[in-house]
Amino acid sequence: MARERTDAPPPRSTRLQLLAADGRSIPDLIAPDLDILFCGINPGLYSGATNLHFARPGNRFWRALHEGGLTPTLLQPWQQQAMLDARLGITNLVMRTTATAAQLSDDELRRGRAALERKVARYRPRAVAIVGIGAYRVGFARPRAVVGLQPDPIRGAIAWVLPNPSGLNANYQPRDFAAAFAALRRAIRDVRT
Repeated sequence: MARERTDAPPPRSTRLQLLAADGRSIPDLIAPDLDILFCGINPGLYSGATNLHFARPGNRFWRALHEGGLTPTLLQPWQQQAMLDARLGITNLVMRTTATAAQLSDDELRRGRAALERKVARYRPRAVAIVGIGAYRVGFARPRAVVGLQPDPIRGAIAWVLPNPSGLNANYQPRDFAAAFAALRRAIRDVRT
């Protein structure tokens, strides 16, 4: 399901709206034959309150996407339709919103893998980029996985792991995210040629 294109940000969420968003889900941004389907761990409360992916101020997804060369301009969460125009989509491994990914069980991550595989079989993206190494390790039973290309495709799509762009992830700096997203862009370009 795609959101309407708009250049206006949604109103800022209140604390009560954030608390009320716990346990909600937000719709996938997906279409057939995408170049890349990004797969977050799960939506945060801010995303649940706004109904937008990677919506929390401070999340570095949108900047990494642009600086990695995957979008021609720096998009904002409320400009998600432009993602589909760029042949990019977004889903989540676990659909329910939580304050942090630490609130998810290993079983939820494993069930999320099965749901993701069904989506990939249906929509046929060229690549699936899981945004969060820890969630990938658990959900895909790959405890030693590292960021980058994975050895096993997901239903025929290239499997790639990116670092979690949450502002809580202190292990990566903006240039590290840009480099990781640029490596994915190069891999997809090579697949298309």
